[in-house]
Amino acid sequence: MLTLVAFFVALGVLIAVHEYGHYRVAVACGVKVLRFSVGFGKPLLRWQPQGSPTEFVLGAFPLGGYVRMLDEREAPVPPAERHRAFNTQPLRSRALIVAAGPVANLVLAVLLYALVNWLGVQEPMAYLARPVPGSVAQQAGLQGGELVRSAALGNEDEVPVRSFEELRWLLARGALESQAVRLTVEPAPGAAARSVLLPLQEVDVRDADSRLLQRIGITGPWTQPVIGELMPDGAAARAGLQPGDVVLRIGTVEVGDGQHLRALIRGSVQGGQALAQSWRIERAGRVLTLDVLPELQQDQGETVGRIGAYVGARPQFATVQYGPWEGLTKGAQRTWEVSTLTLTMMGRMLIGEASLKNISGPLTIADYAGRSASLGLVQYLGFLALISVSLGVLNLLPLPVLDGGHLLYYLWEGVTGRSISDAWMERLQRGGVAVLLLMMSIALFNDLSRLFG
Repeated sequence: MLTLVAFFVALGVLIAVHEYGHYRVAVACGVKVLRFSVGFGKPLLRWQPQGSPTEFVLGAFPLGGYVRMLDEREAPVPPAERHRAFNTQPLRSRALIVAAGPVANLVLAVLLYALVNWLGVQEPMAYLARPVPGSVAQQAGLQGGELVRSAALGNEDEVPVRSFEELRWLLARGALESQAVRLTVEPAPGAAARSVLLPLQEVDVRDADSRLLQRIGITGPWTQPVIGELMPDGAAARAGLQPGDVVLRIGTVEVGDGQHLRALIRGSVQGGQALAQSWRIERAGRVLTLDVLPELQQDQGETVGRIGAYVGARPQFATVQYGPWEGLTKGAQRTWEVSTLTLTMMGRMLIGEASLKNISGPLTIADYAGRSASLGLVQYLGFLALISVSLGVLNLLPLPVLDGGHLLYYLWEGVTGRSISDAWMERLQRGGVAVLLLMMSIALFNDLSRLFG
């Protein structure tokens, strides 16, 4: 239920803001707006303020909306109102009205990101877990336990890193934009800082999925390899493990941190059978040895080990919060970065350098809406900002039936001095609908594959 509510609230807000951008600029340009609708299909709710020519509608089908303006191409317009028709407006006014919807979404994203920055959020500090063996991070000399003090993308100046989430975003940008990332790390408290260069242009980013950081080698913040709450009759309970036990070694492998411990447990499978191993643990100052036999489970088609216990302590957190001006500028910066990264990925997919699996549809969006809402208001606002950027950028694409396609028509009109003919307009609209339907089909297929694959 929370997922559905969060999804429809997100859709309603983002669509309403998008259409309000069109509506507000149209009114400012002197265009008569006949209907402002959030949703399509049968109206569930409609009202018309006294003295206003605009009917406001809430439609039954929430995946979209529209602003219907007075237009001679759609219906006869009385001569007395011809000056208020959309099609009679100067080119600049028509372009501004069309661009206002996507721009409204981008402005909303800036404000939402700024609000997140002003409210502040508890995030894990940028202590690095043990890097994935053979990864870029390990080859660069990272060992785990380092605190990232600052970082830089490519030739940019280094900026302070206040949380692991900031580091995660910078690493994702570096990989997707094929740029190296330079880190300044503190190996231990009070130790001299050193510089580490991660050549992320070497990372395969055809699938920019949740495993991207796995390929980079930095998948999470450092946590102590401690055993938490146990499930009754689970493998951990049967072996005699207790909450608070610190795992020092499994077999002959020294355990680096909580993430390393989870990886060792998952990999405790040999020939399709669970592998019993000797665990050395520390309990209340004493070192003990226990034999642990994990249970086998299926995870995305892979047989992995499980012990029926929470593994890894809670990472060290810090409050990330900014003042009024800095929070706003960082909100604008994040909006710009997400926008350019979105366009970069779209370009890569177009030329075959990125997989079409990266396209997500309504089911994935609904899933993330529910997850973010369950984490709290700040996380949900961040999710709304991300989707608002995506909606704004998508609508600015030069694809017929989208706002960007109409702006392309106006560019043609501005350069040539004449509008596109009705015949060509019809052909382009059909092509645009076909491309849009294809993208929607791919997105839905990807959603179903993620859910049931």
